[in-house]
Amino acid sequence: MPQLPETAKALLDPKAYPETPKQVELVQTQMSFIFLTDDYVYKVKKSVNLGYLDYTTLDKRHFYCQREVELNRRLCPEVYLGVVPITRGGGDIIIGGRGEAIEYAVKMRRLPQEAMMDALLTNNQVSPGMVVRVAQRLVEFHQEAETNANIGAFGGLNAITKNTEENFTQTEKYIGSTISREKYQRIRDYTDSFTEKNASLFHKRIADGRIRDCHGDLHAAHICFADGICIYDCIEFNDRFRYCDVASEVAFLAMDLDHYGRADLSHGFVNAYIDISQDKELSELLKFYKCYRAYVRGKVESFKLDDAYISGEEKAKVLAVARRYFELAESYVH
Repeated sequence: MPQLPETAKALLDPKAYPETPKQVELVQTQMSFIFLTDDYVYKVKKSVNLGYLDYTTLDKRHFYCQREVELNRRLCPEVYLGVVPITRGGGDIIIGGRGEAIEYAVKMRRLPQEAMMDALLTNNQVSPGMVVRVAQRLVEFHQEAETNANIGAFGGLNAITKNTEENFTQTEKYIGSTISREKYQRIRDYTDSFTEKNASLFHKRIADGRIRDCHGDLHAAHICFADGICIYDCIEFNDRFRYCDVASEVAFLAMDLDHYGRADLSHGFVNAYIDISQDKELSELLKFYKCYRAYVRGKVESFKLDDAYISGEEKAKVLAVARRYFELAESYVH
């Protein structure tokens, strides 16, 4: 495993924090170092360029930290506390000191892991009433979310085709490992056929203002039932992944509930959203967007197979998860 950068090493020491927590736990993603303390979470962006995101300069990381707070306060204002500098002074690297800012972190209140929707689903603790409440919150959010001609264009055929073609191009290398040639072709044919036959429907969705600045990554792991409903960790690094039809956002969570084997909750969530929003056309797009979202999840899991720092044991698990998502994507093809 590669050595941690100097800043990340320093932040493993409880003395680097203004609260002096009892312990500090580090969780890594492809794009962030996440430091979990007793009551707070500090999220530091890695200096990486992954093509769809670019955090390679301090100014960019500072900008995207601010953007993350601003966008996530739309759905989770009480959790996103702000952006704090990581400073160096007298040889010590600490959070919020008076020295020169060498890095920045998003500071959040720590949410209880056991109240996360994915954890609750695993323990069979999500009720029909809970998904109705999520639908209600989402309708309110979508009605308030920004839309304009620029955002609306992301619901057009050109943008949708760009996204789906990108998926198919990026997964060609995994044919035979996480997805069979037959599944790949069947999903691709369905996708191309649906977009071609429903051009007027996609155009109408734009005209009706259904393309909004959404959350962009709405799956069960990003919903917490603590002091109300907190929907957090939206996509801040690339507007293209957030600007979408509200039907695509609803389909994402519905697909994830299917993935957890809870088709009943998935139906309940979608029906509640349609009832509250009166967006009757959403059901015509649901399977298409569920297929698209499941395929994206299969693709993202497949990418992990190329990560040199993931163990063989972990890759075996990744392979199984990716295959399940591609199977789910195919199940929506009719």
